[in-house]
Amino acid sequence: MATELSLTTPGPVLQGPHKQEALCAALHVAERLKDPADAIRAAAAANGQSQFPAFTHWSPPSIGQGNAGLCLLWSYLDQCFPEQRWDVTGKVHLEIAGRSAELSSGLGTGLFSGLSGLAFAGWQLSRGGTRYQRFLGSLDVTISSEASALATHVRHSAYVSMNDFDVISGLSGIGAYLLSRHEEAVTGAALGAVVGALISLVTRNEALPAWHTPADLLFDDTARNNYPLGNLNCGLAHGIPGVLAFLSLVRLTGLPFEGLDHAIATTASWLSTHRLDDEWGVNWPSAIPLHSTTVDGKVMLAEADLEGSPGGPSRTAWCYGGPGVARALWLAGRALDRDDFKQLAIDAMEAVFRRPIAVRMIDSPTFCHGVAGLLAITMRFANETGSPLFRDECQKLTEQILGTFQPDSLLGFRNLEHGGNETDQPGLIEGASGVATVLLSAAMGIEPGWDRVFLLS
Repeated sequence: MATELSLTTPGPVLQGPHKQEALCAALHVAERLKDPADAIRAAAAANGQSQFPAFTHWSPPSIGQGNAGLCLLWSYLDQCFPEQRWDVTGKVHLEIAGRSAELSSGLGTGLFSGLSGLAFAGWQLSRGGTRYQRFLGSLDVTISSEASALATHVRHSAYVSMNDFDVISGLSGIGAYLLSRHEEAVTGAALGAVVGALISLVTRNEALPAWHTPADLLFDDTARNNYPLGNLNCGLAHGIPGVLAFLSLVRLTGLPFEGLDHAIATTASWLSTHRLDDEWGVNWPSAIPLHSTTVDGKVMLAEADLEGSPGGPSRTAWCYGGPGVARALWLAGRALDRDDFKQLAIDAMEAVFRRPIAVRMIDSPTFCHGVAGLLAITMRFANETGSPLFRDECQKLTEQILGTFQPDSLLGFRNLEHGGNETDQPGLIEGASGVATVLLSAAMGIEPGWDRVFLLS
C-alpha cells in the first residue's frame, strides 16, 4: 500500500525571545545579500580569506555556492512574507544563475553544482509551478536525458564512484529534484530510471556492497592514504544514507516501483548493523575501510572491522555522523512502517545531544558540517516525533547559532574553517544564506520544502 508523504510542520519550533532574534538575524542576512553585487563581493572576500580558496569559488548556477542557492532563501521569504516582493529578488538572482548556466560548458547535472540544483531553485520560486514553466521545461529535458544516461551507467558498471550515486553530484541528489517534478512526463520517466538504478545498486547479491568506492575513485590523496583499498561511505552527503533517504522519500510519495521496499529495508538494515557507537551512544563512522582477504585461494576485497575506521565515530553533522544517518533511518522507518528503524533514529539523535558541544565537531554556524544543519534536522524530528527533548534542543541550537552572530561583519554570520579561520561565505551550504534560511524556518514554522535539497523531506 502506498504511503502518503506528509511532513506538515505544526508550528514554529522557537518561542519567546529566540524566535524574534532568529527572525531579525535572518532578515539581516537577507538584506545584506539582496543585491547580487553584494553577494559577489562577499564571495570574493571569502575566497581571499579562505585557507582553501579552490573550494570557495562562486558559481551563479550552483545551489551550493551560487545565486541559485540564494534563491532558496528568497523563495522561503516569499512564502513567509508574500507582500514584501521577495519573489522579485528571487527572479533577479535566478536570471543571473540562468544566464551564467547558458554560458557555462560542462556544468553537469548534479544537484549542488549543476543543472538539477538550478532547476530546483526555479521550482522553489515557481509558487507551485505557476511560474517559470518555460525555464523549468527546458532544463527538465536536459536533466532527464543526462540522469537516464547516468542511471544506465550505475546499473551496468562493475563499480561506481560516490559521485555517481550521492546527494551532492549523483543520482540521489538529481533524483530529489526529479521527485519534485514526478508528475511531468519527461521527469517522471527519468525518475523511474534513477530509482531502478539505485534499487539495483543496493540489492545486488554480492559479497561486498556494489556501492563501495575503490581507492582510485576516492576524492583525493588524503582519502586514498586513509583508505588505501577503498571504502564504504556512511555520510548522508556522499554515502549510502543519501540513497536510503531518497528511496524512502520516493516510497513516502506513494510511487510504486518493483523492489523498492526491499531496497529500503536492505539499506536501512546495513546501516543498523554498521554502527560505531561511542561513550554517548549510537553513532556511525564517516566510512568503513576495505581490506583484502583470501577466500578459496582467491584474493578479494571485503569490509574491514568497524573499529579500524580512521578517526572513529564521526562528527554530529548533516554531511557525516549521527544526525544525517538518523534522518535517513527515520524516513525509512516511516516509509516501511518499521518501528525498529524509527527507534534507532531517535536513539541516535538523543545520543547527539548527550555529547557536549565541545566534542560535536561542528563549531561553524553553517549548514553542511555546522550547527545550522543539525538544527534543520532537529526541527524535523521535533515536529514529526512531538518530542519535548528535540524542541528544547532546537532552542539551544538556535542560541548557539545566535551566539555567533556578528551584525557588523559583511553578512552577519561567518563560516568557520578548520583551525578557527573565519570567512564571509554567502552560499547555502557553507555560508550565511544557509544559516538565515534555517533560522527563518525555525522562527516561522511554515513547511520548509527547501530542505529537500538536503534530502530531509
